[in-house]
Amino acid sequence: MLDLTLPKSSTWETLQQIAAERILIMDGAMGTMIQTLNMSEEDFTAKGHIHGPGCRHHYHPDHPQQGNNDLLVLTQPKAVEDIQFEFAMAGADILETNTFSSTTIAQADYGLEEAVHDLNVAGAQVARRAADRATAEDGKPRFVAGAVGPTNRTASISPDVNDPGYRAVSFDDLRIAYGQQIDGLIAGGADLILVETIFDTLNAKAAIFAAFESFAKVGQRLPLMISGTITDASGRTLSGQTPTAFWHSVAHANPFSVGLNCALGAAPMRPHMSEISNVANTLTSAYPNAGLPNEFGEYDETPDQTASQLEEFVKDGLLNIVGGCCGTTPEHIRAIAEAVAPFEPRKVPS
Repeated sequence: MLDLTLPKSSTWETLQQIAAERILIMDGAMGTMIQTLNMSEEDFTAKGHIHGPGCRHHYHPDHPQQGNNDLLVLTQPKAVEDIQFEFAMAGADILETNTFSSTTIAQADYGLEEAVHDLNVAGAQVARRAADRATAEDGKPRFVAGAVGPTNRTASISPDVNDPGYRAVSFDDLRIAYGQQIDGLIAGGADLILVETIFDTLNAKAAIFAAFESFAKVGQRLPLMISGTITDASGRTLSGQTPTAFWHSVAHANPFSVGLNCALGAAPMRPHMSEISNVANTLTSAYPNAGLPNEFGEYDETPDQTASQLEEFVKDGLLNIVGGCCGTTPEHIRAIAEAVAPFEPRKVPS
């Protein structure tokens, strides 16, 4: 059971007040920004000196770590903080932690399962430092969203075409892994929890359950943002749900917001976002990729192109929260923030 009687955090009330006045801005893509730094294996491991906050724990994985972007909150925290600071100064109100893959399930690929708590604590602390730096410069409050990715397993679909009933992960496996992650994010100072890039709603329901278990431990509900992804022309999540069905599957959590991210870019996302906006009695969010990647895996959509498409979303009253996903830079976020500034936020239906 989800305990909806827990008091809401003060951050929830503050964000709701701001969201009633204007559209909230999220940051852009951490992964593609990290790629531009061209870091080596030695950079990722700090030449083998991987340790948790305060040097309390030291890690010596026997797997290569290049590409494990979440690890950089421990080994290159200033680089991560600087990227988040750039997004904040470009107009972002909400900064996501660099913890998309910081669960034991995802970190098993790198042999770093034991570092999960430290990754999430440090991820929240690094984002908090970036947020505080930006606020010190311009006086505008910033909020840290603890990013909870989907993991690389699906609870609804068999990975074996010869055995449709097989599952590589159970609901409880996911609930426990997400709980460890969310406990760390809260301990590190996250203001919100963001369950994002949901392709399997059963995974998301495990994350929601875990979030409420974590909220019970601290005695209050943090704002919970829920964001799905639709990756093809069918208009459904990978586990087969329409946007309306997706909303009804997560509405029981009374989330702070619901929406879509990643996927095929803003234009293909629009009809699905319109559908969610029509049925959800909470705030709505959209943070699409900068179009589709080219043959080199790079994103060619310019800041003005992305911003002009999202401007149409807000003109039609579809959004309360907007930002960018893969391929979006601080310049994209600045252009988006400027494009949506003249418009009223979506009115939440009763």
